[in-house]
Amino acid sequence: MEKGHDHHEEEVNVKEPFLERRNEGQEDALHMVFLSTAVAVCGSFIFGSSIGYSAPAQYHIMEELGLTLSQYSIFGSTITIGAMVGALTCGKIADTIGRKGGMSLSSIFCTFGWIAIILAKNPEMLYLGRLLIGYGIGNLSYIVPVFVGEITPSKLRGALGTLNQLFIIIGLSASYVIGTFVGWRTLALFGLVPCVILLFGLLVIPESPRWLAMRGNEEEFEKALRKLRGPNANIYEEAHLIKDNVAALQLLPKATVMNLFDRTNIRPVFIAVGLMAFQQIIGINGIVYYSSFIFRSAGFDPHLGSILYAIIQVIVTGINAVLVDWTGRRPLLLVSASGLLTGSLLTAISFLLKAHEMAANLVPILAVTGVLVYIASFSIGMGACPWLIMSEVFPLNIKGLGGGLVTLMNWFGSWMVSFSFNFLMLWSESGTFFLYAFNCLLSIVFIFFVVPETKGRSLEEIHASLSS
Repeated sequence: MEKGHDHHEEEVNVKEPFLERRNEGQEDALHMVFLSTAVAVCGSFIFGSSIGYSAPAQYHIMEELGLTLSQYSIFGSTITIGAMVGALTCGKIADTIGRKGGMSLSSIFCTFGWIAIILAKNPEMLYLGRLLIGYGIGNLSYIVPVFVGEITPSKLRGALGTLNQLFIIIGLSASYVIGTFVGWRTLALFGLVPCVILLFGLLVIPESPRWLAMRGNEEEFEKALRKLRGPNANIYEEAHLIKDNVAALQLLPKATVMNLFDRTNIRPVFIAVGLMAFQQIIGINGIVYYSSFIFRSAGFDPHLGSILYAIIQVIVTGINAVLVDWTGRRPLLLVSASGLLTGSLLTAISFLLKAHEMAANLVPILAVTGVLVYIASFSIGMGACPWLIMSEVFPLNIKGLGGGLVTLMNWFGSWMVSFSFNFLMLWSESGTFFLYAFNCLLSIVFIFFVVPETKGRSLEEIHASLSS
């Protein structure tokens, strides 16, 4: 063993002068990382546009197909059921057929889902289409951030990782805007476009080198890493780090669900699942799905409120992409959670004043300020960072299982909050937002005491620190 190791060191030393010279062009050689990320976040756009479809399409579908409100509610919620099923299989799919294979399969499901909606003549076809799309985006919501995290150098991982959330928001906003000008079948046709771009784009980008190393495909691993880092980059140090990490992981027994709760894995599971739970129980989907209702209830123009809401969400999520590798994940999460607490309290106070018929002129101002502060705060950290950290903290051997659990938590939390919101508002409008404020306070405590900083560290360094 020692002799083979010495021979390897000698070989590296002989090549080192050439590697030093070739490394000069490394900074200009990351175009394939950017292209691969751009292709992958088409999956994020599919996610966002699919979620956003039901709101602008509602009136037209109900009128043309004669759906009742309860039937349309089934249509709207079926996507969440499909996504929860996707969350149960996403890790296994990504580990078995690869990150690219998983994105391709998901895109095919979404494509057939949109076609079913375009051709629908009855509610059953609509339900089928929505279920297929839900399954596809349930997979994509896990695979896209994992793929981007695995292909990106540590210094860019935060910025490029937050593009996942940015393109979800852009897709959501695009559905709202385009849906005001076109019919529901045309809007569904628009939903097909990113599916086609993703399918064809995946043909020209490399697979995740870390997945290839995990599968033992050494030749393809080095080719993919070279393609991502550029022909003039020194990939040897990074390649050895990845290979050593994979070799250590392969000495472990095949991962099972119980392994998620081993002493070495429980910390990343607790961090990722906890963050994703807090991302939902702070009430984001209540705000997203019912923002117009909140504005109207508070006496503010819902159309103007929704426009301001969409603009702020896109701008602040874009700012997050710039800040995340500069400030780090933890500071952004803490600022975000604090802002969410403030926004929830402002909205709660506005409804409390309304209930007691006090300061009538102040009520709509507090409500709209609270919602806009809330959504800006969510976009600066709690929107993107939990997905980014999820892609960073899991070792390769449990990434599929752990990521599936986290994604299932996200979609279950999404369903739970959106389902309960109307009931909570009937119980107490101000109480609903005081409850969300309390959850925001708990999230601050969790982030401060539990969540580590991952900025500027390789995935292998992060895994080693969390398992020790």
